[in-house]
Amino acid sequence: MSASGLPFDDFRELLRNMPGPDTAALALARERDAQLTKPSGSLGRLEEIAFWLAAWTGRSPQVTRPLVAIFAGNHGVTAQGVSPFPSSVTAQMVENFAAGGAAINQICVANDLGLKIFDLALEVPTGDISVEAAMDERTCAATMAFGMEAVAGGTDLLCIGEMGIGNTTIAAAIFHGLYGGAAADWVGPGTGSEGEVLQRKIAAVEAAVALHKQHLADPLELLRRLGGRELAAMAGAILAARIERIPVLIDGYVATAAAAVLHAANPQALDHCLIGHVSAEPGHMAAIEKLGKTPLLALGMRLGEGTGAALAAGIVKAAALCHSGMATFAQAGVAGKA
Repeated sequence: MSASGLPFDDFRELLRNMPGPDTAALALARERDAQLTKPSGSLGRLEEIAFWLAAWTGRSPQVTRPLVAIFAGNHGVTAQGVSPFPSSVTAQMVENFAAGGAAINQICVANDLGLKIFDLALEVPTGDISVEAAMDERTCAATMAFGMEAVAGGTDLLCIGEMGIGNTTIAAAIFHGLYGGAAADWVGPGTGSEGEVLQRKIAAVEAAVALHKQHLADPLELLRRLGGRELAAMAGAILAARIERIPVLIDGYVATAAAAVLHAANPQALDHCLIGHVSAEPGHMAAIEKLGKTPLLALGMRLGEGTGAALAAGIVKAAALCHSGMATFAQAGVAGKA
């Protein structure tokens, strides 16, 4: 850790000194795109995605080793009755992922994506954010570091997802802490909260932000007080991907909350990221707009576990193949624009 002994200092330094896009690779991609057998701009966002891949990988657009990384954590705030499911479901779903029985497994098969699951001390939930901090600084920093290490292994497209009963409460608290408004603006049904459960969820978010409000100006302090292990790990993975020049697809409401913490620390921190989809959680689109992003998909999904990002990965792969595999006018013997 840093010489000062404060675990977050190293992350603050990384956030201040993030690498930018490769402008030479971007220029080459634009040059090739202008020669491909199609009218300029006719592939819409697929062309933009190809340019994004070139800029953040420093090479011709391609996706050969895509990876979905799911981080799982448990939360003390579930003691407030904010979810209709018990925390034990988190570990049970991790086992389901490992057995190949979840939705994310099928989407990974369909799009030929690698899948890794990271169990983040599920037997030790974080603190109940409505009455105490979720983590101390050292625990939060260590979990971010774990998330950074999780991207090792040579992936060239990282899809970030999560699993954790209670974590839409956590995400709502982060957005409420970052962006204000009323707690009810950010709290949605999650895994099916309604009626009294939904009201308890709103009350927990209100209490958490009120309790920690004097400490929320610092995004990393906000993360450790209102966040969870899976959110800290996702933030670390996104940060490591930037350093390693790996483009990132962010999944739904909870993954976007982890990303929003980095954006609050540095508005350029998510330039290497796209939002895979807008979820059915009511606050997700508002959060995406705060980040200045446009989601690739809008399918009414709210499952989490990386499913929206994994579906969007198929679009990114198609964009790369269109760019690299399409013939130029000269190669195809097709007359160009007069």
